[in-house]
Amino acid sequence: MHVPTLADVYAARPRVSRIVRPTPLMRHPLLDAESRLDILVKHENHNPTGAFKVRGGANLIASLSAEERRGVITATTGNHGQSIALACRRDGVPCTIVTPLGNNPEKNAAMRAYGAELIEHGRDFDEARERVEQLQAKRGLRYIHSANEPLLIAGVGTYALEIFEEQPDTDVILVPIGGGSGACGCGIVRTGVGSHARVIGVQAERADAFARSWKSGSRVVGEKADTFAEGMATRVTFDLPFGILKQELDEVVLLTEEELAEGVRLALRATHNLAEGAGAASLIAAVKLRDRLEGKKVVCVMSGGNIDRATLTRVLGAGR
Repeated sequence: MHVPTLADVYAARPRVSRIVRPTPLMRHPLLDAESRLDILVKHENHNPTGAFKVRGGANLIASLSAEERRGVITATTGNHGQSIALACRRDGVPCTIVTPLGNNPEKNAAMRAYGAELIEHGRDFDEARERVEQLQAKRGLRYIHSANEPLLIAGVGTYALEIFEEQPDTDVILVPIGGGSGACGCGIVRTGVGSHARVIGVQAERADAFARSWKSGSRVVGEKADTFAEGMATRVTFDLPFGILKQELDEVVLLTEEELAEGVRLALRATHNLAEGAGAASLIAAVKLRDRLEGKKVVCVMSGGNIDRATLTRVLGAGR
């Protein structure tokens, strides 16, 4: 499988720019005051679909062959699916998406609004993914894996280009890890441009298969991914991003469910942005690491803002 390079990220940029404009890299004085750090937030929550993954979908769908344009199928907990559905609608490609049962209802509604056929199956992302692999063979569709896709990783890497172009002397990037494409993009670009910035991944303690695999060097499968931060809720590691992150990732930080919830509350009160659990994870991780990050130029990737109303109500209520 082709490992994306900096050249692939640059090649993705004109395809991504058909849908995505450069997102803000913003300072928030309240966040600096509360964290006691020098933080810029990369607002991928300001993208169409409200998440960074739209960049990968734009790049991959624009690159499909004529035969592949007969139709695609993928599994998602929402942000990846919205990315593929939006890009497919733009390019006239039929799209089938499988989500877990009980998935974020507002993400499901968005995917249907983009014109995707939505199938709900399985207790979590990994069971939904297994169903996709069964349906793909029956229907003859182009299976788009949520992580093992060089074009997805190259596409999402365009936000890392924007970070280093705007702040070349960045010292640390904190980025959430689910499948790992966003962290891969940061690492590939960081190394490609010759930066010495550290790329630190952030995961949920209750969905830590990647963290355990990365730290031990031996890939493990988790029994469950029991976190409200669905963007991090996977029980397995994936071949392409895991191979890249073994080389490119500097550290992994784990967060409890309460820390993830506090991240959502911190994003709201200190940046006035609505962030989902994964999207706010980098902010609270920076606070957790602030003694080590003091004096450094820190970028926190706010990867998405698609939190559903019920979860947001619960998180805000618990914060009282």
